[in-house]
Formats: sequence, structure tokens, C-alpha cells
Amino acid sequence: MHFTFSPIKPPSGKKRRPLADNQMTISWFSPTPPRSRIGPHHAGFGRSEVHMSSNSTSAWPPRLVTVPGLHGSEGAHWQTWLERQLPKSRRVMQDDWDAPQLDTWAQAVADTVSSVRGRVILAAHSFGCLAAAHAIAEGLTSDAVAGVLFVAPASPDKFRFAGTFEARKLNVPSVLIASQTDPWMPFDDALRLASQFGSALVNLGDAGHINTAAGFGPWPRAKYFVDTLIHCAAPSHFGEKKAVARDVFERFEQPAYG
Repeated sequence: MHFTFSPIKPPSGKKRRPLADNQMTISWFSPTPPRSRIGPHHAGFGRSEVHMSSNSTSAWPPRLVTVPGLHGSEGAHWQTWLERQLPKSRRVMQDDWDAPQLDTWAQAVADTVSSVRGRVILAAHSFGCLAAAHAIAEGLTSDAVAGVLFVAPASPDKFRFAGTFEARKLNVPSVLIASQTDPWMPFDDALRLASQFGSALVNLGDAGHINTAAGFGPWPRAKYFVDTLIHCAAPSHFGEKKAVARDVFERFEQPAYG
């Protein structure tokens, strides 16, 4: 299923080449709602298992947790800006931002999620996307993670030294935003990764690595997608029967700005 948005504005005055059809496109690879139960946990992630009532209104809305990539995200980065837009946001912290290790970084994601009361929305960038996906694949489920925003995931081939990454279907609602000019992952690989995750794919066109260097500081569209994921988590949280995937489609058909 495909959706189309009108062209986005280049951030911070940065000029970018438009897409061939002068539009940003979205594809959705997961037409069925995710499971919502705690599944078996990998031994390394067992201590981060989260048990909670899906109908606990006191834990609503889900809290934002950002997952930076290599070297972390500086003050001008869109992740830092996004944290300021949503109260009580958390950031996954690593012992060494310059030495990524897949299992260690994924464990930090799982530990941070387990420390938050209620469900979370993960907003990951670059290698942080791999760490977040690995944490979910190894035990975190939709009972703990209400949704994931993957932005400019780094190619696992560039981080083979950090551990073997296996792309698996993630039974958590997710959106993957990719660029056609990202030096860290070819667009065709991003398309394949979104399909493997079961994520909605957003083609941002000529946007580099979607970081500060590419002009992405304040980025309202990132908040729009986080808000969309929160909106889509509401039916299951409040015991409604509305299909998650259909609700995502309806939200994506509405105008988005940024």
C-alpha cells in the first residue's frame, strides 16, 4: 500500500534536489496489527522484561525515548530538539559513544525502556536504529514499546566489527525514514530493511544522513510521526478494537508539515 505527501520544506534553508516525481512517498509493509504480549526473552535481555496493564490510563501517553547513533546526538541534532518537544523524554545513554557494540547498545535500550513506567515510543537514528531493532527482536514487545521511528538506519555492513545484525520482523508498529543520498545506507537497502522490519517506509529524497550536517535540527515532521505512533497505540491501550494498521493508514492520509 502506498501513500504520498506533498513535498517537504528543506530544513534550515538547505537546498536539496527533489524526488523525480517531486513528492515524498510512503509505503507500508505490515498490514496486520502487531502482537501485544510479552514473549520469550533472550538471556541477555531477561532483566529488562516489562509487565504492565495495557489499560492503565495512568501510564498514558507513551514516553519518548531517543536512541542516538555513533558519537551520540549533539545539541543541534533533531533528536535533541524532539526531546524538548515532549515532556519527560528519555535518552538511551552509552558508556562509549565512539565504540558501538550491538549487544551492549541494545542492552542499554532494553534497560532504559524497563526503567520507564508504561510504554514508550523509540526514536532512533543511524546505528541507534540497529540497536533498537536488535533489542526488540531479542525481547522487547509492544507491551513495552508502543512504536518505533527509525531514521536513516546505518548499514549493518559498515558495523560488522560491532556484532552480527539480523534483520527480523518486528511485531511493533514502526516507521522507517530513509534518504536517497544517505552515505550510511543505500536507499535500496533501506527499502529492503523496512520490508524485513514490517515498517512504513518514508522516502525523504535528497536528505543525506538526516542529521545536523544535512540540515536537520528542529524537525517538526519527526514529531508528527511520533504523534502518529502515539495516536495509533491508543486503541489497544484503552481496550478498543480498531485495527492498528488501518488507523496508521488513516493518519498518513492526513497532511503532515515539516
